[in-house]
Amino acid sequence: MSDVAQAKIKSKIFIRGKMIVLTGLHIGGNSVGMSIGGADKVVVRNPLDNVPYVPGSSLRGKMRSLMERLRGHEDDPNNGGKGGFSWDERKKEAIAGKKGETQLGQLFGITAAHEEKGKLTATRLIVRDAMMTKETVEKLQNAPNTDMPMTEVKTEVFIDRITSGANPRQIERIPAGAEFTIEFILTLLQEDEKETFLDLIQEGLLLLEADALGGSGGRGYGQVKFLIEQIEEKTAQNYFNGDKATPITHKMTQLFSSELSKEAV
Repeated sequence: MSDVAQAKIKSKIFIRGKMIVLTGLHIGGNSVGMSIGGADKVVVRNPLDNVPYVPGSSLRGKMRSLMERLRGHEDDPNNGGKGGFSWDERKKEAIAGKKGETQLGQLFGITAAHEEKGKLTATRLIVRDAMMTKETVEKLQNAPNTDMPMTEVKTEVFIDRITSGANPRQIERIPAGAEFTIEFILTLLQEDEKETFLDLIQEGLLLLEADALGGSGGRGYGQVKFLIEQIEEKTAQNYFNGDKATPITHKMTQLFSSELSKEAV
């Protein structure tokens, strides 16, 4: 494998679409300055317009975590993680995606904490922050039953197993039915196979749909659905010439194409 730092960019692939929230979503924000009577745990918001959004780091991090747990130790970068699940007891983490020659290492990159012999692997995948669609913002601003701007507050009660005392807490959630725009940018290097990395992104999205995004997933929060509406590629020559990106096909557009009811918002 050639040194990634020296490899030339072959193309960039843009994957765009929507993420639909199926059950209340909580991705925590800064609670400093919340007024009396507000939620104990608030969602992250854009400070300029106070609209909730989903950080790209949350999407990317959950995809990587699930893919590492699925694959375990990738002894062979081409075996799809069939070597079995491996766990680093000292670091309390899955042993996957920690080497630059593995598929996950190439897709997500290798940080200094996991570098091998002084070599780092730059990420090939950029995940943009997912912004709430204009239609969802307008619906939630006019919704009569929201508890906070564009969100709901869910009250939960923690029962002390010794004293049986009840300790209520209030958690702010983005309501089911909310939609967000998503964009993934895949950078392909000269040695890269396009289908390999597109299949990896597809794998991560499928895993995330079958799991949960954000906090309290085990209690029903954070079920999401992806709709992939457009995949385009812009080659190095396109950038040299100032040309537009060209649409390309991948099975993602069929797998993530179901139209869902939007009456929940």
